[in-house]
Order: sequence, then C-alpha cells, then structure tokens
Amino acid sequence: MSQANPRVADYPIDRQFLERWSPRAFTGEPVPEHDLRTMFEAARWAPSSSNLQPWRFLYALGQTPDFDKFLALLVEGNRVWAKNAGALVIVLSKTTQPVSGTDKVAASRTHSFDAGAAWAYFALEALRLGYATHGMAGFDVARTIVDLKIPEDYRPEAAVAVGRRADKSVLPDYLQAREHPNGRHPQKHFVFQGGFPAT
Repeated sequence: MSQANPRVADYPIDRQFLERWSPRAFTGEPVPEHDLRTMFEAARWAPSSSNLQPWRFLYALGQTPDFDKFLALLVEGNRVWAKNAGALVIVLSKTTQPVSGTDKVAASRTHSFDAGAAWAYFALEALRLGYATHGMAGFDVARTIVDLKIPEDYRPEAAVAVGRRADKSVLPDYLQAREHPNGRHPQKHFVFQGGFPAT
C-alpha cells in the first residue's frame, strides 16, 4: 500500500530509514515462513555483544492456532488491529552472560540494547521485502512468560506485528487519523557534544 511520506531528513541518509514506520492497517494475509526467516536472518547479523547474540525471537504465523495464542497476549487496544497482521513476534533478550574462562554467569548490562539492534535489522529487512512492522510494549509480560514457557533469564522486550499494509479504512475510526508516518525530534534534542547539557 503506497502512501505519500512527508518525512524529510536534515542530513543525507538512505531512504529506508524514512520509509520505515509503524502502521496498524494490515491485510490479514499470512507472512510466508520463508519471508519471516529472511527477516530473522537479517537480525542474526546485528552487532552481537562479543558474539553472544543475546536475543531470541518467538513467532506465530497468521491463521494458525499459535497466532491466536500470541494475539491473546496483547492488550485490547493492540489486539483490535494486530488481529490482521500476517505474523506476530515476541522479542526476548537474555539477561545473563557467561563469565569468560569460568563456568559462571553474570548479569548482562547490554541485553536490551543488543536485542534492540537485532529488532532494528529485522524491521529494515521486512521493509526491503515489502512488509510493515509495528513494535509494541502493550502486551501482558507476566502471561507471556508463562504461556510461552520463557526461562527466567530471558526478558520479554516487545511484541511485533508483521504484515502487508492495507488501506487505513480497515481500522476503527479513532485509529485512522493516526495511520501515517510521524516525524522525529531534531538532533538538538538528543545529540550533545562533550557531555550532557545543564538543565
């Protein structure tokens, strides 16, 4: 589904970074597993914390019993539109890491950071394949841990809807107005030379 994208970068960047956004309108067409595996392959090559690769992806393809189980984990406001996604993904990070040269483990300080990098690669590969992705914090973390049998040293970070974009008319009226690429704060809000600015 093509749509005029008003985003403009202040510095020259590849167009993919402006074209990736988080729609809610999906066609309901299942994502072929091969395409989803291609997205996971891109995630595989993200910066990997000394090659520990502290991320895991759990997924359910559209129109399968697993999809219904994953959909039930989302908050109601997300289920309303994510029911039409072609796949649902739960992104996890591993909260511990081995201590080099020993059989011990220690807390990982960067597990969320690393899983975030893998998710970003996944999202950009999805875009390249003609799919849209929408990451969500709105899901029942405690239920996800139980229902998906997640070990205690893994943290559920986000849920992700993946699919082909549909026209916004498939959405409830209150969501149609939000179905467009949004802007971003300019760099002056988040990039500081020499240290954090005085408040």
